[in-house]
Amino acid sequence: MIASVPAFASMAMLINTAPGPDTLLVVRASMTQGRQEGLAAALGVLTGCAGWGIATAVGLTAVLTASPPAYNMLRICGAAYLAYLGAIALWQSRRPAGPEPAGQTTTLAGRSSAFRAGIGTNLLNPKAGVFYMSLIPQFVPPGAPMFSTTLLFTAIDVIELAVWYWLLSHAASALGTRLQGPMFRRRLEQLTGVTFLGFAAVLLTYRA
Repeated sequence: MIASVPAFASMAMLINTAPGPDTLLVVRASMTQGRQEGLAAALGVLTGCAGWGIATAVGLTAVLTASPPAYNMLRICGAAYLAYLGAIALWQSRRPAGPEPAGQTTTLAGRSSAFRAGIGTNLLNPKAGVFYMSLIPQFVPPGAPMFSTTLLFTAIDVIELAVWYWLLSHAASALGTRLQGPMFRRRLEQLTGVTFLGFAAVLLTYRA
C-alpha cells in the first residue's frame, strides 16, 4: 500500500490535468461568471467523481460496462447533454454582452446551475466510470480489501481534482476579469460551444 498510493496519485494527477469536458466547464464558468460559479461547477464535478468511486466500490460500474444497452444509453445521454451545453454556449455568443464584469458576485441560482452542470457533465460521461473501474484495481495491492481501498483511492483522486480546479478557477476568473470586452466573450462562448460539440461527437463514437 505504501508504494501503491503514490503511484496511483501520480497517475491520477496526469489524467486529471488532461483537458476534458469537466475542465472546460470549470474554465468557462470561471471566465464568464466569476470564481464562485467556477468553483460551484467544480464542486459538481467532484460530487460526480465521488459517486463514480462509490459505484466502483460496490461493483455498479462493472455492471454498467457489462451491459451494452445500459452503457450505450448513458453514452448517448452524455453526448446529448454535452451537445446541449455547446448549443447554449453558441446561442449566448449571439447575445449582446452585458455590462457586468466576469468577476461579479454570482447569485445562488447561478451557482446552483453551475453545480448541476458539473454533476451532469461528469455522471453522464461513461468514460468517467470506465476510468475508475479500469484504473483503480490496477493499484490495489494483493490481499487489500477492495471496497475500502477503492474508497481511499477515490478520496485521493477527488482531493487532487479539488486542488487542481481551485487553482484553475482562480487563474481563469482572473483572466476573465482582465479580458472583459464583448468580442472576447463572444469568441470564448463560440470556442467552448464548438469544443463541447466536439466532445459530444467523440463520446458518441467511444467504446469501453
